[in-house]
Amino acid sequence: MESLLKQHHKLSDAEVQLHILSDVQSLGIPEFRNKLNETGLVPLKPTQIDTLQVNVGKMCNQVCKHCHVDAGPDRKEIMTRDTMEFCLNAIKSSGIQTVDITGGAPEFNPDFRWFIEEISKLERNIIVRCNLTIILANPKYHDLPDFYKKHNVNVVSSLPHFTSRRTDAQRGEGVFEKSIQALKMLNNVGYGNDPALQLDLVFNPSGAILPGDQSSMETEFKRRLKNTYDVDFNNLFAITNLPVSRFLDYLIVSGNFEEYMHELANAYNPIAANGVMCRNIISVGWDGFLYDCDFNQMLELKLNVNQPHISTFDLHALSNREITVNNHCYGCTAGAGSGCGGATT
Repeated sequence: MESLLKQHHKLSDAEVQLHILSDVQSLGIPEFRNKLNETGLVPLKPTQIDTLQVNVGKMCNQVCKHCHVDAGPDRKEIMTRDTMEFCLNAIKSSGIQTVDITGGAPEFNPDFRWFIEEISKLERNIIVRCNLTIILANPKYHDLPDFYKKHNVNVVSSLPHFTSRRTDAQRGEGVFEKSIQALKMLNNVGYGNDPALQLDLVFNPSGAILPGDQSSMETEFKRRLKNTYDVDFNNLFAITNLPVSRFLDYLIVSGNFEEYMHELANAYNPIAANGVMCRNIISVGWDGFLYDCDFNQMLELKLNVNQPHISTFDLHALSNREITVNNHCYGCTAGAGSGCGGATT
């Protein structure tokens, strides 16, 4: 593994990560595909594709330690309006009902509001993964809560903890205070209170551990945020940190990679494996290429079809493909399972 790290300057980040993840057998961990095979899930196939998840760019005003996108202020990758048009065509032709918009901070894309408006005209369910602090980053974003309300957007936001110390340690100095301010702004327009305006929070563990029980954590988050800050929200999603990108770097540098991979593999849950999110989602990269999920996207593992690009979107072919897996997939099948909507079992 050390030799692979020394070759980092010779390979892309994704290539380095795949080399490291593919070497788990040397750690005494079975290949994830073999584990799937034991439970009758090879080949892993889609069930029903009902969600298009679109990464509209990797630029972000934060540099979170666990970020699997490796997003930050220095990232320049941005989805063009032409690619968004292809996405809209795919949504129309396929009948997909949910569009999940991610980043980076997706609001940084200059065509972000136009894209939301166009999806709204199609009467689809819209999810935006907002980091909260973007609402306060610049006056031009201060009206985002009203914009989201107008288009009935389901806002999903990361909040690692209900205390400033633990949140700031993971997401940056001052992030917790700004996040609370943004949550209050969302509450003020009805989010978290009006049944039609969904506000969900995302919890990621701060280290190389699995998340706790989602239901118990949701109860505690709701109690603490309400009593201390008078903040309301709907659901808490507990998501396992997958060994990809920035979090994989952390695992290696901190010497936790082997132990964490063993923890994920030992917690493999066949019920969670049966319900992984890649069975009902298609992930679109900022450049229009298609992936089974956004984790595969960061590893540059494109869809297993002839032309994996949004411009040639073919729902029939996508529905009959074999889903590409690798050893990072243990993260989605450990314990109660993990997906963009939290625990899966």
